Amino acid sequence: ALRKCGADIEYCDKGGYPPIRIKGRKLNASSLELPGDISSQYISALLMIAPGMETGLDIVLKGKVISLPYIDMTILLMRKFGIKVNMSDNVISVSPGVYSPVKFKVESDWSAASYWYELQALLPGSGIILYGLAENSVQGDSMVARYFEHFGVKTSYCDGNVMLSSEPGFTKPGFVEINLVNQPDLAQTIIVTACLKEIHFKITGLSTLKIKETDRIEALKSQLAKLGYVIDTGDDYSMSWTGKRCAKEQFPSISTFDDHRMAMAFAPASIFFPGIVIEDIEVVSKSYPGYWDHLRNVGFELMPV
Repeated sequence: ALRKCGADIEYCDKGGYPPIRIKGRKLNASSLELPGDISSQYISALLMIAPGMETGLDIVLKGKVISLPYIDMTILLMRKFGIKVNMSDNVISVSPGVYSPVKFKVESDWSAASYWYELQALLPGSGIILYGLAENSVQGDSMVARYFEHFGVKTSYCDGNVMLSSEPGFTKPGFVEINLVNQPDLAQTIIVTACLKEIHFKITGLSTLKIKETDRIEALKSQLAKLGYVIDTGDDYSMSWTGKRCAKEQFPSISTFDDHRMAMAFAPASIFFPGIVIEDIEVVSKSYPGYWDHLRNVGFELMPV
């Protein structure tokens, strides 16, 4: 896509893999086609640099568009900072322009909040306050509040904060089905929570999980097996659990595969697996560097191994 915009980029060794060599050059392209069903990150990256092109850029998204809330969030923030962006059907038009400084309050991260929803679900009767989260958020992952109703978590909003509690009289559902095509970053949190609460499920819309930090579908499947859960996967990139079990490891060691969300989703499993080992804990620095300190603050004991 960048080459079509005039970028001078060469693969130094194997095509399609780093290292790459980039030579500075002004980009210019009036229109660009991009598949909409691979990752919104590529689309957001091109959108953000498009104002610097001489004629701006029209991005035509081909096929089904996934992770749309992330694209919407990028467009909304570009507009707030002075860029003219229009989206009609599957075409996004960005006019040439210059970003302007404005006063802007950054929300807390709903994706990071999901791990506290997991803890609330696994420890009924707890009460957790999360600061800086808005009910009408531009973040697609704010849907975690609705999804975790399946696991007995009640969300209340007050003065820009979120209060989590256990839903009174909650009855565990026999089966949960959720389509995460617009919130794929919640998959690990939801799937681990459902297994630990012994709730059967089918989670769909997971096609992008195979090209994240790791193949998250296979990573989840292999690491949940260490906890005794046999996960089924479908050709439609779905993951499901119908109650099938295997022998669980007495002291499981969870491989994170350089993936921050693997570490944070599996850490709460220590409630049921005291002494569980999370490998390569520094991976959380990508999105939530204070995660381990926050767990200590609420009473979890972390020990080096």
